[in-house]
Amino acid sequence: MGEELISKKELLERYGISYGALYRWKRKGLIPEDWFLKKATVTGQETFFPKELICERVELIQNQKDDFSLDELSKQFHEESEAKAVLTVKTLYGDKTFYVNEIQQVLLDNGKGEVKDITKEILS
Repeated sequence: MGEELISKKELLERYGISYGALYRWKRKGLIPEDWFLKKATVTGQETFFPKELICERVELIQNQKDDFSLDELSKQFHEESEAKAVLTVKTLYGDKTFYVNEIQQVLLDNGKGEVKDITKEILS
């Protein structure tokens, strides 16, 4: 079961934000690059986001943008993310980052039906 996604179009409509604002937030580091997921659809390639993460972040930005500058918000988000250890898996198709404190188990399948639990090796 994969995580639920929301399309860029749905996100912009839901929160009443512009394409320009979304990409300005990305440039400022308010929205991580790896949340922008390119997927093939019947109408061509579209951008999707992890729904829970992006909706929470957009709501936070909208609620705080009157009290803090985008630069101040960006600094705050970076300080929070630096405090958390992450595991990044790099593939030919892009990178996927996981917060270590959210990982329950890491299994390595060698393609021959042999599965090894490498959780302790990865997370120690």
